[in-house]
Amino acid sequence: MKMGSHFRFLSLCLLALVASTQAQLQFGFYAKSCPKAEQIILKFVHEHIHNAPSLAAALIRMHFHDCFVRGCDGSVLLNSTTNQAEKNAPPNLTVRGFDFIDRIKSLVEAECPGVVSCADILTLAARDTIVATGGPFWKVPTGRRDGVVSILEEARDNIPAPFDNITTLQTLFSNQGLDLKDLVLLSGAHTIGVAHCSSLSNRLFNFTGKGDQDPSLDSEYAENLKTFKCNDLNRLNTTKIEMDPGSRKTFDLDYYRQVIKRRGLFESDAALLNNAVTKSQIIELLQGSLENFFAEFASSIEKMGRIKVKTGTEGEIRKHCAFVNS
Repeated sequence: MKMGSHFRFLSLCLLALVASTQAQLQFGFYAKSCPKAEQIILKFVHEHIHNAPSLAAALIRMHFHDCFVRGCDGSVLLNSTTNQAEKNAPPNLTVRGFDFIDRIKSLVEAECPGVVSCADILTLAARDTIVATGGPFWKVPTGRRDGVVSILEEARDNIPAPFDNITTLQTLFSNQGLDLKDLVLLSGAHTIGVAHCSSLSNRLFNFTGKGDQDPSLDSEYAENLKTFKCNDLNRLNTTKIEMDPGSRKTFDLDYYRQVIKRRGLFESDAALLNNAVTKSQIIELLQGSLENFFAEFASSIEKMGRIKVKTGTEGEIRKHCAFVNS
């Protein structure tokens, strides 16, 4: 083979490789196979989200938890007869919105049986609910396939916990191809929704095992939480508390203002101040506009939505999101 021909051959191979890599997910993947799919999802969201606006926070959390285990493959949606699936792991016991996804799936299946994956439905529904409640819009390329494996231990080991320090957080995000900037931006989703008092009970009542309080938590805020919010030790698992007090229904920058004032609910929130890079990024976000935050958040969550996706002949298109096909 002549040198010129050899070079052209290698170039064509390289272009084919790049094209196949970039084509894993694509915008409008269902344009021909199920052209109404995205509209069906959006319509259902608009018909129901205003009756339960808190589902926006619930679904973006579900999307996050799904992508951090085996990639964005809908494995968090699977049931297990032995209670050993991802949804049975401690980080997912308070995840909700499964019925919402199932109802969307049934509508899409009625339109196009066996075409649209649960993984794509979850990803699109998470975006649409956030937008419907006033949050940022981000592009969602589709073409994800559904996984057929869901393991409790993997969810327990890979999903960031409320008590994680900055080193652990950086490692868990890095494992998924996400950096410190993504950590800060995706943590910004804590601007909406609620948590349970059990998630911060150690910070309030027994930080080092001596009945003490976490010194990194603003003392006035901690006292308020103990007095008015998490004051019934027998109900810590069921008592809910706003992640972003006074602004939990609005996707805005207030979460970062709380963190800077040492009023982030979780140790993982407070941990963002323990790294020069993450702290400076928070300050930079607060000095910028809400539009800038929306754009930056959109970039990070679209990046997250591409984690280890299954495409082509990998996985399957589940008929029901809670079960693998028989």
